[in-house]
Amino acid sequence: METYPNGEIRNLRLRRAWRIGLNIAVDIIIAIGAYLLAIVFLILTDGDYVRFRVPFGNLLLNACVLALSLLAFGVYRRIWQRTSGHGVMLIVNAMLAASLATIVLTAALRQQDALPLQVIILGNVGSLVGFIAIRYRSRLASGLRWRWRAFVFHKFPSNPTRVLIVGAGESGQVLAWQLKHRFRQNLYQVIGFIDDDVTKRGMYVEGCPIIGARSDIIELAERHNIDLIVVAIHNISGPSFREILTICEKTKALIKVVPDIQEMVSAQHTTEVLRDVQAEDLIGRTPITQHESVNLSPVKAKVILVTGAAGSIGSELSRQIMSYAPTKLVILDNNESGLYDLAVELTTKHPEIHLVEALVDITVRQTLAEVFQTHQPQIVFHAAAYKHVPMLEHYPSEAVRVNLRGTRNLAHLAQEFHVERFVLISTDKAVKPSSVMGASKRLCELMLHALSLQPETTTRYAAVRFGNVLGSRGSVVPTFNRQIDRGGPVTVTHQDMTRYFMSIPEAVNLIIHAASMTDGDDIYVLQMGEVVRIVDLAERMIRLRGLRPYRDIEIKFTGIRPGEKMHEELFNEIETPNETLHPNIMQVNTWREDFESARFWAEIETLVNTEFGAGAEALAVMTRIITPPPAPADSNGIMNSLRVGQDVPQHT
Repeated sequence: METYPNGEIRNLRLRRAWRIGLNIAVDIIIAIGAYLLAIVFLILTDGDYVRFRVPFGNLLLNACVLALSLLAFGVYRRIWQRTSGHGVMLIVNAMLAASLATIVLTAALRQQDALPLQVIILGNVGSLVGFIAIRYRSRLASGLRWRWRAFVFHKFPSNPTRVLIVGAGESGQVLAWQLKHRFRQNLYQVIGFIDDDVTKRGMYVEGCPIIGARSDIIELAERHNIDLIVVAIHNISGPSFREILTICEKTKALIKVVPDIQEMVSAQHTTEVLRDVQAEDLIGRTPITQHESVNLSPVKAKVILVTGAAGSIGSELSRQIMSYAPTKLVILDNNESGLYDLAVELTTKHPEIHLVEALVDITVRQTLAEVFQTHQPQIVFHAAAYKHVPMLEHYPSEAVRVNLRGTRNLAHLAQEFHVERFVLISTDKAVKPSSVMGASKRLCELMLHALSLQPETTTRYAAVRFGNVLGSRGSVVPTFNRQIDRGGPVTVTHQDMTRYFMSIPEAVNLIIHAASMTDGDDIYVLQMGEVVRIVDLAERMIRLRGLRPYRDIEIKFTGIRPGEKMHEELFNEIETPNETLHPNIMQVNTWREDFESARFWAEIETLVNTEFGAGAEALAVMTRIITPPPAPADSNGIMNSLRVGQDVPQHT
């Protein structure tokens, strides 16, 4: 909080008192003028008032009562640069209270020269109009200036941006008011509003008509030669929002979005009224918030360790964990610059929380053990991993070293130091893996299962699977943006390739919920929504820049790379998804009763000490560990899915 010297505080208080006093004086003058006008009106219209003697003392007293009522109702504590219905009602309520007070005061005093009731009523009505007008003077003056220029001099803005606003609610009204005030710079001309509420059709908002529904957008945009369409709706489902964007894309107009309040307080939107359409908007997912049925107390006020904290998921985990008031947050990564930047960000926003940076390689068990020994974490979120599929096909030993050895080190240390909960960030590529990266992640899931089977284990192990996240490093969205900025081409692997997408904050929110729910030995799968064709996403991103796919920006199909799948899956045919307390989190049954931990760990130990020259060789070895033979469904219809080696006997 900003502090001031005592002298400055006194000056600020004096300036504030002076401003309030000046406003009170202006309101008293307005009230006196209104009473005088009321008296003049009655003299001109009623012969009984011809000889009326103006009681200036009582007139001043009544005006002071009105001003005191405004003061009592907090009218002088408001900023009136923009009007609102709440502000008007505040003045109306103050005036009603003042009117009652003046009538009672007049009756109680019974003075011979008291103001007549007609004068009080007319004067108070006039005062109300004056009080509102003086506070709305900026808006009134702006409107008058525009009408004077437009209708008297016929001087319209030269080549303004013609705007169509989708949504006539509060956000749309605020936007229209802001854009109309920029006519001084000849920037914008609001043509009208789009709103699906038929009862609003033909009405005016900020002087602009509501001219149609979403189904009329294409026709109206062409008829009125719209340059800019602004979507100003916040309380709307993801699919409905995506439908509006799909319609808008068929016009020639540029498309913008009014950010909601959460975006406005974030750094990237503090100076902009509008933002571009983002990939999250194109996917059309309904935002996920905390679910009331999930008890999040297990993750609150704990010592928490986040590995891979400098990465996309790890950094967002660290940010969201801060809202749960951890006793201590240990952010661990081997990326020095990324770790430093994250630490600066977190300490700036949350100076009250104990934050520790750990510049550690998870493959070095000794230094990792020192972190556990020193900080005694109660919850571990393991996000550190190599994830680039084609690259790891060329460097399979690195996938084994980081993903497998690193996870083995962390999972065993969690057991050794009695960590309460251990959550592995997994991937949909672990389902029927066709790549070194996916196979390594599936083996990480099996490590947690093997540890969970040990009777001495008190740690609750869980893995969370999900698909692609929007905006992460190396993902398609920032890649497409860079390619469009350069003028193309936009590279897509295959025209039929599909993927699941969700935003990073959404995925992390669900990971934290899953950590709270787990009883141990769980695999959770996040509800990813509808599958998305990559080429469709690329085409829409190009159109939203006002460009035409295949004409202005070329889309080039490069072919499937080593390890990639045409379509990802969230679970395989022998995994059964079950509902959980959270509607967007599923739990899958994947384990076999004949799982042999000793054999599994022996094969893992051999694997992590083997150097592989090619991805195919490493994938073959991993597949032999994780691929089960066909197994019949049990009495519940659940297929078992795990076998360590093909020579493991089937137990009856």
